[in-house]
Amino acid sequence: MNDTLLTTGRFSVQRRAYSHPTAGVVHRELVVHPGAVVILPLAEDGTVVLIRNYRFAVGCELLELPAGTLEAGEEPIACAARELEEETGYRAERIVPLARFYTSPGFTDERMHAFVATGLSRTEQRLDATEQIRVETMPLSGALAATLDGRIVDGKSIAALHVYHYGKVMSL
Repeated sequence: MNDTLLTTGRFSVQRRAYSHPTAGVVHRELVVHPGAVVILPLAEDGTVVLIRNYRFAVGCELLELPAGTLEAGEEPIACAARELEEETGYRAERIVPLARFYTSPGFTDERMHAFVATGLSRTEQRLDATEQIRVETMPLSGALAATLDGRIVDGKSIAALHVYHYGKVMSL
């Protein structure tokens, strides 16, 4: 049994039944999400392009990497290129996959695709009317430090920065 409880422009909430080995039929609510991307924009000098983004859900501005939700039928790499330019005003010559992960599998099927963007060139930000985003840059070492001292508290940004860092360290 699948019942749609709510449908929005970005996701739906469904009640689904599944067979549990000891409890029998169990019902759970699930946020069904099309997936999203997070981009680590890295300049040639090691500078990371971050954004300060007002997040209504937590009632404050967060320092984070640019990100966005996949449109219907959109490939993750195309979404990454689009969101990078819209949110930061930068275009990348190269966008390469970094990792994929579930954002919060206890209640959603949202899968995040992380990318590293290099060969950056400045264009123009193209924000949606409701977005409140400011661009901020810092060295990669500063962004990593910000994940440890509480300046970056956004999970997708922490994950992408650390996967990139530890992947580079381990490949030396």
